Amino acid sequence: MTSFLMSGRKRGLLDHAAQRRLTRDECEAYENDGVVYVSKVFGLGWIDFLCEAFEVALENPGGLAEEYSPVGGTGRFFTDLDIWQRIPQFHRFVFESPAAKIAAEVMGATRINFFYDQMFIKEPGTLARTPWHQDQPYWAVSGHQICSLWLPLDPVRKESSLRFIKGSHRWPAHNPHHFLDDSPYEGTGLPELPDIEANLEKYEIMSWDMEPGDCLIFQSMIVHGSLGNASLDHRRRALATRWCGDDARYRRQAGEVAIPTSDPGLSDGDLLDCDLFPSITL
Repeated sequence: MTSFLMSGRKRGLLDHAAQRRLTRDECEAYENDGVVYVSKVFGLGWIDFLCEAFEVALENPGGLAEEYSPVGGTGRFFTDLDIWQRIPQFHRFVFESPAAKIAAEVMGATRINFFYDQMFIKEPGTLARTPWHQDQPYWAVSGHQICSLWLPLDPVRKESSLRFIKGSHRWPAHNPHHFLDDSPYEGTGLPELPDIEANLEKYEIMSWDMEPGDCLIFQSMIVHGSLGNASLDHRRRALATRWCGDDARYRRQAGEVAIPTSDPGLSDGDLLDCDLFPSITL
């Protein structure tokens, strides 16, 4: 396992506690809109910690790592997931950062299971987009108390940030697509999403400028995506962590499923208490 020491750049002690608590308005915005932008909720010590952890992960990509930029295209769009299972720094973030408590607070959950992590890197000049999609149809899980925390490690401008359709967490499930070639998942029986990009005027699109220490928290059914990163001098790194609350259950749906990536040893309808989806002490 790769060794790891924090550099002298560290700007704050690592702590379980968030830099601040969420406000009632922020929790209500999450429930009503499906997404909330939360400023200055992670200390910069955690950001520096993750910046160095990302370098370790890039030097040691896992079997699930993918390059989303087309061959011969400009820039680079790299992703890897389930990193916490093999790199100690990501394991430490899951169990010691304030992320679990933030997720529980925004969802009103009394218990939290960690679902999985995923890192994203878009290098300058990357044109590859993240297509509009819902997360939960990719996953073998049911419930309303399921959310993602999207934590950028670099300043993010709206034009390269995530975009959300306000209130779309109340839409029914739609068929997932593979990001590499846009092919639909087989056998799900789910309808296709409408052509959102061709009809943007019909929707209220939400997006934010962000700084390190800020995060986005969004419900697993909200429709979201992002543009490329065409800036010549701006790199975009972000860590997404997924969290499940009181009503989340293991639920194997029909057809293809992306997550979990290995057998969790659960039966249909079980709580997500297992080694793959550990319960986090709040």
